[in-house]
Amino acid sequence: MKKLAFVISTLILFLFVQSLSAQQSNKDIVDVAVSVDDFSTLVTALKAADLVKALKGDGPFTVFAPTNDAFAKIDAKTLNSLLEPANKQKLTSILTYHVISGKLAAEDVVNALKEGKGKVELTTLSGAKINVIKKDGKIWLKDQNGKYSQIVKTDVMANNGVIHIISDVVMPK
Repeated sequence: MKKLAFVISTLILFLFVQSLSAQQSNKDIVDVAVSVDDFSTLVTALKAADLVKALKGDGPFTVFAPTNDAFAKIDAKTLNSLLEPANKQKLTSILTYHVISGKLAAEDVVNALKEGKGKVELTTLSGAKINVIKKDGKIWLKDQNGKYSQIVKTDVMANNGVIHIISDVVMPK
């Protein structure tokens, strides 16, 4: 009886996750971000940088999305300063450093890492380079300053691309 209950509950959970994924894929990247409470700082930053319309575009895009906790690792004074209109260009540069043109699902990244012997260099929408590396059995972004951000969740699908959730904000030089 316990096995049957386990199988039924597992099946229900699987169907719920499939349903959620299908609902998310009907939304664009911005709509998905707005629907996740842990992206509220990211959404605020996208609005401040006037990037909402761009990320609602056709794409496809791959977005490495920092969580609220990732943004909280930035000094509050610095973060608040970036959100001011006077610093819009710098904020735009930082946010577009988190976006790649094209849709790179987790499987694509893993395959590229195999071909690149554990390292892949990507060009971001800001035009700057960022590295994806495999280290300690995990996948990381390495920014131009040598700092790392772990990819903690992959393949949050949207109708114009994919979101991978990261643990830290990555910064261009």
